[in-house]
Amino acid sequence: MHPHTKGRSAGVVVRALLSHAETCAVVDLASGQAWPMTAVNPAGLFEVFIPKRPAVFRYQLRTTRPGGELRQFFDPYSFLPTLGAQDLYLFNEGNEHRIYEKLGAQVRVMDDVHGVSFAVWAPSATQVSLVGNFNHWDSRYHPMRSLGSSGVWELFVPGVGEGEVYKFAIRDQQGTVRLKTDPYGTYFEAPPNNASVVCDVSRFAWSDVAWMERRRAQAGRLDRPISIYEVHLGSWRRKPEDANRPLSYRELGPVLADYVTEMGFTHVEFMPLAEHPFDGSWGYQVTGFFAPTHRYGRPADFAWLVDFLHQRGIGVILDWVPAHFPRDSFALAEFDGTHLYEHADPRKGAHMDWGTLIFNYGRNEVRCFLVANALAWLDRYHVDGLRVDAVASMLYLDYSREAGQWIPNKYGGRENLEAIDFLKQVNERVHQYHPGALMIAEESTSFPGVTKPVADGGLGFDLKWNMGWMHDTLRYFGKESVYRKWHQNDLTFGMLYQYAENFVTVFSHDEVVHGKGSMLYKMGAWHIAEKAANLRALYAHMWAYPGKKLLFMGGEFAQSREWNHDSSLDWHLCQYPDHEGVRLLVRDLNRLYSAQPALGQADFNPQSFRWISCQDADAGIISYLRTEPGEGSFLLVLGHFSGATRTYRIGVPRAGAWREVINTNSQYYGGTGLGNEGRRQTEDVVSDGYPQSINFTLPPLCTLIFEWTEAKPTPSS
Repeated sequence: MHPHTKGRSAGVVVRALLSHAETCAVVDLASGQAWPMTAVNPAGLFEVFIPKRPAVFRYQLRTTRPGGELRQFFDPYSFLPTLGAQDLYLFNEGNEHRIYEKLGAQVRVMDDVHGVSFAVWAPSATQVSLVGNFNHWDSRYHPMRSLGSSGVWELFVPGVGEGEVYKFAIRDQQGTVRLKTDPYGTYFEAPPNNASVVCDVSRFAWSDVAWMERRRAQAGRLDRPISIYEVHLGSWRRKPEDANRPLSYRELGPVLADYVTEMGFTHVEFMPLAEHPFDGSWGYQVTGFFAPTHRYGRPADFAWLVDFLHQRGIGVILDWVPAHFPRDSFALAEFDGTHLYEHADPRKGAHMDWGTLIFNYGRNEVRCFLVANALAWLDRYHVDGLRVDAVASMLYLDYSREAGQWIPNKYGGRENLEAIDFLKQVNERVHQYHPGALMIAEESTSFPGVTKPVADGGLGFDLKWNMGWMHDTLRYFGKESVYRKWHQNDLTFGMLYQYAENFVTVFSHDEVVHGKGSMLYKMGAWHIAEKAANLRALYAHMWAYPGKKLLFMGGEFAQSREWNHDSSLDWHLCQYPDHEGVRLLVRDLNRLYSAQPALGQADFNPQSFRWISCQDADAGIISYLRTEPGEGSFLLVLGHFSGATRTYRIGVPRAGAWREVINTNSQYYGGTGLGNEGRRQTEDVVSDGYPQSINFTLPPLCTLIFEWTEAKPTPSS
């Protein structure tokens, strides 16, 4: 309906396309008056001019079908647009932080009428139509309204509700029609259909108020233990009796919570759960950025999982992928016939390693899409942080490119200034709206200030994966023990930059795939027992070393084979001492890390770490102290990574008894049991610059951790 003049008469004209209708009339809901419409096209196009009604009024359409069926319903075009000028202005400016509540499919009540408003950004389209089962996928029925220069197309469709599948039929400048899924869709069909599904994700009843209040109270504070268990949801545990299917979100919650609680991890980190068509991408090639994947249940089921973990005291971190997106024709690529979300020039818009496309971070609406996406996961699903994937590929224009394959920035440099500005913006907005949420960078270079606040010239992340330490340490432990004396630098070099950033010490999924070997098989030894001893020594060193912790699933029980995303972890291995011993050690290391202020609370305090000796490469020994700032407690860490048994004197800063709290050679962990009988007493022998020292027994391939306890007087006889 729209105002129209016919001759000297002012009125409104109403048109409707209704297939299989024999008659149609316009009904004024206020007066009940009806105006019969004229069929002007055999395809079902009806029209009527209503004179002396210059203003649009509230009406319905009344139709009859063959057989006399009578229907009366609202016309979608009788409703005003659901987006206002301010919404569109902020979106085009890149500052509508909750645009996910306005674009996409929003279940609404308009003028007391239930329905769904649809809105999509397609500025170069000549026509956009809504298609779905409700209109037989016929693009003639629901052409959307263009909201002017904003590039947004919108339509409220009464009577449509949750569960309806839909796509956008987008006609480009050349007349080609593309069927596209909703960039802001909240739920999707399974491949190969990939249609968006109307789903109201705002109605979940949360029960994690206490958790969220604690999280807010911890905003800006990293002086606490953070130990993360990285999980690929589809392969953590499966149902072999049910066609080997993965656990659903709701099935996973109780068993994962029990296991994580037993193991002492503080957080789980899920590999990407945003919708993706190809299982083999592990979730890193996203087509539905706002939708939890259909594979394990509905969006409400994912919310239930997060809520359940929160009630068990477990934080949830989600992998987030703003660095690239796949070329699938039904998704973002060439969305309106132009390079809308990606750069047109492949030197900036094509990812060389993964065959994917790179977001145009300089385009306001694209930046708005990505910032809102980050906020939506924290807002809708209460996740406690985002681990941002492939940050290095975003920071550098020449990432994985040869000369001539990239375009310098306006200053002639290699830094991607637009991506850097985007990362700063998203980190600031997350911390603004969700205090206490963590932003974690997977960044593999020495780019300065990744975890420095934006106000101080940094990128504004809270934490950064320590990829350098990981590579150096694995290179060392990958050598047979007899060759390690030439690689002592791999153990010590990382301390030169340890406090330059807020690091997470990680062994992630990337280290146990593509022929790299499992954590167990990386160890430089021939026999499983020796490999397990090496791995136990490595893990104890990792947990004692400064930095938050992350370990990929399966590594905690020394899975033998590489990770396979299509099958369950090999849980049956836990019946064997070499594997169960590693698991029990990781459990005890988490407990020690959380209980000792010198560890979890002092990760980023340079005064908490002190080398005692790190130069005896021939013996394969390192020793260092961890202490809280007030030095009220001390932990002595002894790493002995050669294959010999040694008696070795090490200086210590306090006289008295030093209690053995971890011995990775304990029989309990699968070792031989050789050690120091649970404690050692200092002697007044100068060593390593200290006036007292201890003569330790060092089993081969082990890490020992001792806690200082004040000397107690011997009872008189």
